[in-house]
Amino acid sequence: MASRVIVLEFNELTPALMDRFIAAGHLPNFARLRSESIVAITDAEEDPPALEPWIQWVTVHTGLSFAEHGVYDLGDGEEFRAPRIWDIVADQGERVLVCGSMNAAIQTTRSDLINLVPDPWAVNLRPQPAELYDDFYHFVRTYVQEYTSERPPLTKSDYAKTAAFLLRHGLSLKTVMDAVTQLASETTGMPKWRRAVILDRLLWDVFRSEWKRLQPAFSTIFLNSTAHFQHYYWREMDPSAFELKSASESKASDAILFGYKRMDRIVGECIDMAGPDTTIVLCTALGQQPLTHYDQTGGKQVYKVRDATVLLRYAGFQGNFQFAPVMAEQFHLFFDSEEEAATAEDKLRKLTLNGEAVMDMRRDGKQIFAGCGIIREPGETAVIVTPHSNKPVPFHTLFYPVDTIKSGGHHPDGIFWIRRPDHAHVSVQRKISLREIAPTLLTIAGITTKQTFAFPPMPEIADADAAKSQRLSA
Repeated sequence: MASRVIVLEFNELTPALMDRFIAAGHLPNFARLRSESIVAITDAEEDPPALEPWIQWVTVHTGLSFAEHGVYDLGDGEEFRAPRIWDIVADQGERVLVCGSMNAAIQTTRSDLINLVPDPWAVNLRPQPAELYDDFYHFVRTYVQEYTSERPPLTKSDYAKTAAFLLRHGLSLKTVMDAVTQLASETTGMPKWRRAVILDRLLWDVFRSEWKRLQPAFSTIFLNSTAHFQHYYWREMDPSAFELKSASESKASDAILFGYKRMDRIVGECIDMAGPDTTIVLCTALGQQPLTHYDQTGGKQVYKVRDATVLLRYAGFQGNFQFAPVMAEQFHLFFDSEEEAATAEDKLRKLTLNGEAVMDMRRDGKQIFAGCGIIREPGETAVIVTPHSNKPVPFHTLFYPVDTIKSGGHHPDGIFWIRRPDHAHVSVQRKISLREIAPTLLTIAGITTKQTFAFPPMPEIADADAAKSQRLSA
């Protein structure tokens, strides 16, 4: 191994906002990390609808473009058979820790060398080892998928098991104080959106504890709270960018900066933890920008299904199915046969609101990937109708709004910083492809492989090494 590698997968942090907040002095640890890194902007090389993190992170982890890997939905990555970076590292007999990486899978025969906590939206992928992480993962997964509910469906036993796990695996006083402060502030009317950073802290505490215990050659930690803040509170941060104004500027105008600041704290703790021989990489896969093209129609409001069973029964489907929510309004439906899936698809497509299809979905064999296709407030009296029933159902009895109107949309530019043990600072004067990341990380980690990639490792790495050799020999 040339260097142990920690990859901070801070989803969708945005280059322009990062520069702005660093320049204002808000992010001292990000500023330090950048000044000691090879610094590049990445290009996701995709346009909507393929500009989605669950697509781009598969590209980061495999070195394959969307056209090559074809993973389109969140939850489908676990079925894709190409090796990820961590598989290649484990193939060389090295220990790996993967914490929350999006749309992940394990393909190596040396899976015994990989400790894995899947992302909260995984469908069938289990933690590894399951007996170690199952209780914690169940808590995180449930809380993330049901974060819009007043009470996530967790029992007292779930909370007790998670607390016991956290006490054994690195729960920090800082995280406890953050959680207590947040819950106390909510009793005085402060907003609940800040809860998202508590989950980040819990994941970070567990990752840090396991990293110290396992001493992995390669590790990843995926955090998503700030991406969520950008999606829902960009309008509050910068109302001048939008034609449609927000009614909640005073309550959430600092949400995005708050998210960056909390991640900045984690960066500082990571630098302190890593020591002199570990490479720290910051990768965001893509970024965001103001989402303005819905403003003239009232903005984009996401709606989530309240109860999938009630929805399908109203549509007229009486068979068995399994429901698996993913991000925002989307969810998977799994059926016993293709015939049943086709029947359910047909009945769901006949749900309408003022003549407009209610559901947006795709069927693949026995599986349907779906979500509410209504993206604007339909009004309190709006009803859904179906040929199956002569009784309309109020829209809001089947669906409920997720947070506020979306105001942040995806942008193909992302952040990629590499802080190697020598702390050499290089500013890369081009945008790099996400397909360059996998071979670059393997090179930094000192891993040789027969795996072929479309791109070689970033030449700027070799250039920095050559410049350093020249300085030392001068």
